[in-house]
Amino acid sequence: MKTQTIILLIATSLYSLACVSKECVVLLHGLARSSSSMDEMEQKLTRAGYYVANIDYPSTQKPISELAEIAVNDGLNECKKNDANSINFVTHSLGGILVRQYYKNHQPYNVKRVVMLGPPNQGSEVIDNLKDTPGFELMNGPAGMQLGTREIDIPKSLGPVNFDLGVIAGTRSINLILSTFLPDPDDGKVSVESAKVEGMCGFISLPVTHPLMMGNNEVIAEVAYFLRYGRFRNEAATINHLSTDPKVDGFCADH
Repeated sequence: MKTQTIILLIATSLYSLACVSKECVVLLHGLARSSSSMDEMEQKLTRAGYYVANIDYPSTQKPISELAEIAVNDGLNECKKNDANSINFVTHSLGGILVRQYYKNHQPYNVKRVVMLGPPNQGSEVIDNLKDTPGFELMNGPAGMQLGTREIDIPKSLGPVNFDLGVIAGTRSINLILSTFLPDPDDGKVSVESAKVEGMCGFISLPVTHPLMMGNNEVIAEVAYFLRYGRFRNEAATINHLSTDPKVDGFCADH
């Protein structure tokens, strides 16, 4: 009986891994970063059985509308080349805005879930305060200039999300100067409130900082959990939707 139980557990684990291995995860890094900033995430999601497409894109060279077409399409095409039956996105900072921008003009049929880390979904007050500083646009490019909190800035122009989205916000800062521009709590670049967006299916905040959250073990564990189950492990205590209750139909049906 014991032997049969062990065989059953092994078979179940192999079946579960086989199902996951048909899924692809696209990683999109943040502003003025590269795919190497997502390496730790890539390695651990690969070990979990996913095919991972860690995408590089010229984040400081083009506006958000162009970057979205480049980065998201590169990710989708990489997944299609590997015959993925479903596609997920895990994004950091600007990467999340690119996914929202892409959804404004497209409806990719086989995207399963999206997890955003530190996304400026309502813009960032850091941009509001520093965008006119000499050298700021040179360092951050046209996309960086579009990430403010005004109604005419890109984040607030995109509206509610219409896909299965989980958001992780950070509450620690290693840049106390930038934090003076932000409402508390914040991660040094984006406030917790600004990370939220109407229509999201899950939200948690963790004691991590903006530039390092992608490699944090707890963050990665929560990402993997949301990709698998459509919710975060400790979500019940921290979820705070902007203006709607957690969705019970449509793309959040599994929630």
